[in-house]
Amino acid sequence: MTTTLHSTLLALREQIEQRSKASRTAYLNSLPQGPQNRTAVGCANLAHTTAIYPSSTKRVISLHKSPHIGIVTAYNDMLSAHQPFVDYPEKIALHARALGATTQVAGGTPAMCDGVTQGREGMELSLFSRDVIALSACVGLSHDVFDGAILLGVCDKIAPGLLIGALGFGHLPFVFIPAGPMETGLSNSEKAKTRQLAAQGKATREVLLQSEEKAYHSAGTCTFYGTANSNQLMLDFMGLQFPGGAFNLPTSPQRQALIAESVRAIESATRNPALRLGTLVDSRCLMNALVGLMASGGSTNHTIHWISVARAAGYLINWSDLEVISSVTPLLTRVYPNGSEDVNAFHAAGGTAGLLATLINGGLVDGEAPTLWGTSLADTVAEVLPNAETFSTRKPEATRNREILRPHDDPFELDGGIRLMQGNLGRGVCKVSAVKHEHRLVEAPCRVFTDQQQVIDAFDRGELTQPVVVVVAHQGPRANGMPELHKLTPLLGVLQDQGLPVALVTDGRMSGASGKVLSAIHICPEAKAGGPISRLRDGDMVRVDADEGLLHTTANLDEREPMPTPPQAVSHGRGYFQVWRNTVSSAEEGASNLFAE
Repeated sequence: MTTTLHSTLLALREQIEQRSKASRTAYLNSLPQGPQNRTAVGCANLAHTTAIYPSSTKRVISLHKSPHIGIVTAYNDMLSAHQPFVDYPEKIALHARALGATTQVAGGTPAMCDGVTQGREGMELSLFSRDVIALSACVGLSHDVFDGAILLGVCDKIAPGLLIGALGFGHLPFVFIPAGPMETGLSNSEKAKTRQLAAQGKATREVLLQSEEKAYHSAGTCTFYGTANSNQLMLDFMGLQFPGGAFNLPTSPQRQALIAESVRAIESATRNPALRLGTLVDSRCLMNALVGLMASGGSTNHTIHWISVARAAGYLINWSDLEVISSVTPLLTRVYPNGSEDVNAFHAAGGTAGLLATLINGGLVDGEAPTLWGTSLADTVAEVLPNAETFSTRKPEATRNREILRPHDDPFELDGGIRLMQGNLGRGVCKVSAVKHEHRLVEAPCRVFTDQQQVIDAFDRGELTQPVVVVVAHQGPRANGMPELHKLTPLLGVLQDQGLPVALVTDGRMSGASGKVLSAIHICPEAKAGGPISRLRDGDMVRVDADEGLLHTTANLDEREPMPTPPQAVSHGRGYFQVWRNTVSSAEEGASNLFAE
């Protein structure tokens, strides 16, 4: 495989390095420079640490005779994706003991399910939960007695939150161990069809419930390619979990072998200073992950999350950088909602190993970037995977289904799945990979709402019968925590299927599962900050052009006052997060309190 990188990506990486020189240096200088030394830890501290262990193990840990590995887990059984983690600490400990190492659960983090909170009050806590997870990971690691750590977390805000928290301890090596997807249930097309029928009142609640239960039916991640599975692909691309292993089923022999291999890797990494997390997560690592996001048509949520991950490592990236990456990255996968098949079919077609290999060969992923395995990304894919049949039965670079995965020189689209949108309404992003070309330009009068229930009510009253740009304002991080507006997808899809030109403009988020309706989201400045969308009124002409990346209105917004700010609800724990809403950064800055200026 060639590792010569595309000239545009090389130039962008140099720009990021230059603009981030001071912040990256400050981050690296903030990390402890020497190796962990438990013999310097106070006796009372160590006694607390080892209180649960037999005497023989106490001495191994206290005298620092072998690596002591922490585990930070986001296990709960509210999330099907995280339920398999219930016995991971025990399995990890068993494999570690075979290597002479010890393990300890350092702490747990909260992990909410957006699939449960969609359209409900709890969704307003969803984005902020990422920073809570980062902070709680830091609490678990604060005991400072570990030589490295294992991170158990899969879903939307959880994996980014764990990674952000771990970067605060970047002097240690870390590895993610994923849990894998559930087996394929009801087809995504059938699920979407039933949702749209229900939105029109043509399917009963019982029919809809049975459909959803057939789709979400067992332990493992949801099988569509949303935010959770985008997390997994990006971590594979970063070399922080075994490349090619993300989508093995939870019950498969490969999954059990992957746990053992990951423990072996982290145990070995504790003796190699070059593999500490703060060193591994550099500009090459971050850009590789973002190329993977674009090439796979991944979730728009990562246009927020990975900006925060980058900032945690001292790098300053923005949506213009993502636009450059997208412009030279071909779209190589078709996985629902960008296609009809799910991540299990993607894995069978070649999966992350196949995608990685062809992108490295095409000069779009830097194969020289190191991995936790101590080998380069290219060597891990080209040499480790083919010789480890336990983990992969696919030959990297090969695709078994060209309708799902294609080589870099025969893409589905010439550019990536995410587009920067900008104009006199601000800046935002659009996921174009799932939007048909004939739906990528909408110019129509707008209807302005301040929450998604108002849109649903207008739809139910039969008010949305003409071409329309639906504007949902005051959904940004400062307003109400930036909830996903996924419940709008079925009804807007109904309007589009009826032949109406329809688009969505919002300062909120859409689910990683959203797709076929043209949507300009994450608009900055948000309405709460006095952004231009706060001055739109019903009937204003709005142009949403994903081909040109244009978000424009012909209305004279300068002559108007912003719309009144809706009252902020405080029930269901939302009041406790008001201080976060008051200080959060913009979506393009990662919508974070941890890095707000």
